[in-house]
Amino acid sequence: MTAPDQTTTSETTVTTPEICGVVLAAGEGQRLRPLTASVPKALCPVGNLPLLDHALRRLAGLGLIGPAQVGVNAAYLADQVVTHATGRAHLSVELDGPLGTSGGVARLKEWIGGRGVLVGNADAYLVDPVREPGKDIAALIDGWSGETVRMLTKPCRPGETGGFSGRRFAGFSLIPWRFVVDLEDHNTDLVRTVWRPAEAEGALELIGYEGLYLDTGTPALYLEANLHAAGSGLIDPAAEVTGTAVESVIGAGALVAGSVTRCVVWPGATVEAGESLTDAIRAPGGLTVPVA
Repeated sequence: MTAPDQTTTSETTVTTPEICGVVLAAGEGQRLRPLTASVPKALCPVGNLPLLDHALRRLAGLGLIGPAQVGVNAAYLADQVVTHATGRAHLSVELDGPLGTSGGVARLKEWIGGRGVLVGNADAYLVDPVREPGKDIAALIDGWSGETVRMLTKPCRPGETGGFSGRRFAGFSLIPWRFVVDLEDHNTDLVRTVWRPAEAEGALELIGYEGLYLDTGTPALYLEANLHAAGSGLIDPAAEVTGTAVESVIGAGALVAGSVTRCVVWPGATVEAGESLTDAIRAPGGLTVPVA
């Protein structure tokens, strides 16, 4: 997907527009505090893999790899994101603070350079049980004209309002250059500058996602994503478990001498002998976030 593809028929030649990918990783993750007091939301691990890496793996599954094809923005604790993504993505550091989803894309306009852009939120956790990452969202790109805005969606939940024709955003959208070119470099969001205007124009296409989507923006949803990734349990080979770990995710360098059930133990964190945690997140330094 890195260069225009041409398909020739007996009547016409169809050109698939060139696209690039952008992962929005500048957010402060305020709803995840205190977990994000010292770690940016984009680097919080799900299934022992930072959220940012989940997004980059999904773009790679579409053939979008490296700084020429993938951009990542950073603002909050930007140095950590920059260190993590250097060499794998073009980096846009918002030194004046997070610019929102729209402003973040706007600041990348020179790099986007006339291409369509597949924009994903770093906090999106997506899993399709029958399709690999990338292939699971390929419908966003397949047959795209380069003129419409496409949005990955799931049905709205009972009682949920504010969606798009009964559907809700599921982490990724595809935006043509004609919408990107007019975006302004200030703090605002794509729902106001792209999605609603495209809807009003009749140029918004809603693409269904068949798998699980969670935004991981709260401790409860973050734990749910980890437990889904864990299955019956996920222990990094570099962790040491001398106690018990049931249906939990244990990160590299973690030490579990106590008991954990349906928990996430971050890399380098410790659960001491005699401790018993259930439905909680344990970070280094003894930081514990219980999930009711």
